[in-house]
Amino acid sequence: MDLRQLRYFLAVAEQRNFTKAAKLLHIAQPALSVAIKKLESSVGLPLFDRNEKQVHLTHEGEVLQVHAQRILQQVEDANMAMAELRGLQKGEVRVGVPGMLGSYFFPSILMGFKSQYPDLKLIVVEAGTQSIRQMLLDGELDIGVIHNRDVPSALETRHLITSQMVAVTSQDHPLAENKSISFRAFFDEELVMFKKGYFHREFIDRICAEHNIEPHLSFETNLLAMILNIVRHGFAITALLELVTEHEPGLVAIPFEEPVTLDIAMAWRKQGYLSLADRAFIDFVQRNK
Repeated sequence: MDLRQLRYFLAVAEQRNFTKAAKLLHIAQPALSVAIKKLESSVGLPLFDRNEKQVHLTHEGEVLQVHAQRILQQVEDANMAMAELRGLQKGEVRVGVPGMLGSYFFPSILMGFKSQYPDLKLIVVEAGTQSIRQMLLDGELDIGVIHNRDVPSALETRHLITSQMVAVTSQDHPLAENKSISFRAFFDEELVMFKKGYFHREFIDRICAEHNIEPHLSFETNLLAMILNIVRHGFAITALLELVTEHEPGLVAIPFEEPVTLDIAMAWRKQGYLSLADRAFIDFVQRNK
């Protein structure tokens, strides 16, 4: 079993087709078939169920897939570490940030970091918490900003901020004068929400499950600007981090009767390689949050 065989194996597992995998790998399909047969022979187990149109992993293949992904990720981490020590590449930080924090908390931090480290490249990906968690686990991101709740054991976290989740209405909404609001009163209203996968939506779904409430979801979108405009024009209300309402005119924040406080954290893979650029970013954010 060698690294080349493992790469070929993962390509076939992902594509579920030898021809497509061969094209992706830029090798001849017969050569790929031979390599996979040699791998199966070396481990002494069938790795794929084959038919005319698709191939599927056997149970043994599924077990190997987990180890193969981990091995190749560690090899990539090692190559990055050695390249950094040789000075063959400039530093790069790949960070995932949820929409609300990306719009209101992080811009000044990102600009400050870039000002202090002008030679480092920042790649910022906007996504929901669940997507960011998965991208971290898959090695697609170096650092991610997530809700510090039910965090996978493979991730390390460091506290970033604590923020209150509040109901948000237009200034002329009947609820705008309320000093607080119950969950049931909130869910009786027409709502505009992020789609599943964002910590904003995780909060909503969790409260509904705990209180056996069926929400009135009139709008679902991942566009924060659209949510804000829908609320401003009185078509629906929503729930957002309080820091959003501090920067947006025409909106009213109403605390819930049962206060909802979210712990937001930076996360990275425990077994992953943190480059000098990654560590510089983490330290800068901690100093300037």
